[in-house]
Amino acid sequence: MSTRESRLKDIVIRLPEATAGDFFALLKPRVMALAVFTAFVGLMTAPGPTNPVIAVIAISAIAMGAGAAGALNMWYDADIDALMSRTSKRPIPSGRVAPGEALGFGLVLSALSVTVLGVLVGWLAASLLAFTIFFYVVIYTIWLKRSTPQNIVIGGAAGALPPVIGWAAATGAIGIESIILFLIIFLWTPPHFWALALFKVGEYAAAGIPMMPNVAGQPSTRKQILAYSLVLAPIGVLPWAFGFASGYYGIVSTVLGAGFVWRACKVLTIPDKEMKQAKALFSYSIFYLFAIFATLLADTTVMRTIASAGH
Repeated sequence: MSTRESRLKDIVIRLPEATAGDFFALLKPRVMALAVFTAFVGLMTAPGPTNPVIAVIAISAIAMGAGAAGALNMWYDADIDALMSRTSKRPIPSGRVAPGEALGFGLVLSALSVTVLGVLVGWLAASLLAFTIFFYVVIYTIWLKRSTPQNIVIGGAAGALPPVIGWAAATGAIGIESIILFLIIFLWTPPHFWALALFKVGEYAAAGIPMMPNVAGQPSTRKQILAYSLVLAPIGVLPWAFGFASGYYGIVSTVLGAGFVWRACKVLTIPDKEMKQAKALFSYSIFYLFAIFATLLADTTVMRTIASAGH
């Protein structure tokens, strides 16, 4: 019996009855919230009027799909989740939900979310949602995560697709604007997760996950964090450069990008055993992504309100 099978067997043996809260936790609500928010921004910034009913259905289906991917991720990763402090209390490794229950829950939600989005909104958006779930679960979780330090780089595509899905739900197409939103999240993902990996390096090593600091070393990881940050900062300004955001967004995104680069520089030049700089960058990266998408949403809303008043 493999080590993974042995750990899962131990989880099943100590299983009590699961609660609704345990199944909700399987959805990875914080990750799901970020996916839903960026999808909502993609939907709301798309050109043309937005049908509120379609918008609610689309966002609900995307939330369901994101939660399904989270549940399937937790099902497969239960063995390594049990070895890490930040994940050991998740429903499966803590023994509150059986692996089989999580698998069935995730598969049902996956099918339901894609079907609802396809039938009631559009099949392009549904196809993108299906691909996102597949990519996150099969390509990232099952294949990349345990096999290459580039796991986050390639796997980040799954987390970057929600705004494209939202845009497709609103327009039935994929525009250059949605691709720019994809790029912002895609380039944000490596420095965000590598900052986490720097101060969780021991836990990732114990779990056998080849994160960049464990494979390439911390100095190389710090340099790569800065390199990605230097690319991310100007990409974050592209919505203004391409004309679907105002100068206000351009200023805010420039300041936010400069803050990201500044913190990445501190991670590179002021390494410390307590990992204060890495933790600060990790926290700032979360703020950055939320702030830049919130600014774009507010900017678009104001611009459209002004345009409507002018007519």
